Amino acid sequence: MSSSLPSSGPIPLPEPWKVKVVEPILLPSREEREAHLRACGYNVFHLPAEAVFIDLLTDSGTSAQSDRQWSGLVAGDEAYAGGRCWYAFEATVQEIFGLPHVIPVHQGRAGERLLFSEMVSPGDLVPNNRHFDTTRANLEILLAEAVDLPSPASGEPGVEHPFKGNLDLERLETLLKEATPRQVPLVLLTLTDNAGGGQPVSLANVRAVGEICRRFGVPFWIDACRFAENAFFIREREPGQQGRSIPEIVADLFAEVDGCLMSAKKDGLANIGGFLACRDGRLAERLREALVVTEGFPTYGGLAGRDLAAVAVGLREVLDLRYLEFRIRQVEWLGQRLLEAGIPIVRPSGGHAVYIDAAALLPHILPERFPGQALAVELYRHGGVRGVEIGSVMFGRSDPETGGFVPAEHELVRLAVPRRVYSHSQLGYVVDVLAHIRSRADQIQGLRFVHEPDVLRHFNARFEEVRVEAVVPAAAATAAS
Repeated sequence: MSSSLPSSGPIPLPEPWKVKVVEPILLPSREEREAHLRACGYNVFHLPAEAVFIDLLTDSGTSAQSDRQWSGLVAGDEAYAGGRCWYAFEATVQEIFGLPHVIPVHQGRAGERLLFSEMVSPGDLVPNNRHFDTTRANLEILLAEAVDLPSPASGEPGVEHPFKGNLDLERLETLLKEATPRQVPLVLLTLTDNAGGGQPVSLANVRAVGEICRRFGVPFWIDACRFAENAFFIREREPGQQGRSIPEIVADLFAEVDGCLMSAKKDGLANIGGFLACRDGRLAERLREALVVTEGFPTYGGLAGRDLAAVAVGLREVLDLRYLEFRIRQVEWLGQRLLEAGIPIVRPSGGHAVYIDAAALLPHILPERFPGQALAVELYRHGGVRGVEIGSVMFGRSDPETGGFVPAEHELVRLAVPRRVYSHSQLGYVVDVLAHIRSRADQIQGLRFVHEPDVLRHFNARFEEVRVEAVVPAAAATAAS
């Protein structure tokens, strides 16, 4: 199985499915798109979905479900307690992940809230390769610190490396040595690293993190939302793993952990759902007690029985090598086409998305005028395409000592590809839109906040466009005064 791709032409593999149902999509006129941008305050989260032509905002909950999943939805058992869909769901999670205690939740962030509420205290440190938005927010709302320990290889977006999602082992060991007793309640590892470009973590890195955690007596948890895509990358790229089955690699990954949390809206191939799973029966009991208060009885966890059935089927379907090869190849193809069009991206392409380097594409827009958000606006303005900023809107902050602006590490726009939804011709249209944007990149304006929420501001912020000539670097402004 080769990972090489042709420089042009169709994707190397056809879709391993056929289409049974279609949904019409419409491209609004340029005037209508401008009106939508003004109405939503230049925040694409607030665009009406019907006004979006190609929607690459997220791969979460946007997958097309299979005929077998729909069969499960129709036959779902909606008993309040102990429905047959629950038992099928529980057995599937136990079999795939090898963890005995399973707690269903309605989506990943509910699992984060439950887990952290039981394990994390104010002042604690929780290391990860990189925390994504809701994970970080669920820690910070408890007055804990989300500590990112990304691999040094992840620092250069344009440099190729097979496992940019790896956690920095040396920094992890240093943190655990220097922390006070019980200050680190758990170590997290996100598969794949969404905040850093959808980059995978090697099996060797997972094993090394597990060994360090056991040595220091710290529980090791994995955020498993894209576990199958990560396992495919291990099979493709890691020495000694070629030819192994995806279930075998998954079993090896989760043999290292004390528990995992998962949004099944990604590699569960479902539109809603998630779970926590762990080895510690006492922790599981506490989680179930908390679950009843906010999510529901432990055999449904805020989900309809039919949704439990869809997740159980999706977790098995996502392990299909034919599906995974097409999935990864389609995203690679999109990334290759963008590179050929002169669009800078995080390399190599991620498993679920291509990440455009907005800072490199729009160098005239300073981080405090949000080049990623500006590019997301232009994508919709010029093509009706919706992506999402992963930069200083999402992760920038104010310095607590000086009050100055601290930008994000990278200024990216994520094009997240929903599973089993778009054809390569539709993604080719996205490439054409970005090529047009590149041809006029120096004309694109920056943005500033009109409304800035305190928590997860990127979801509900509102902006206005500003002329880039009005942007003055902080150092220059200080010198002028």
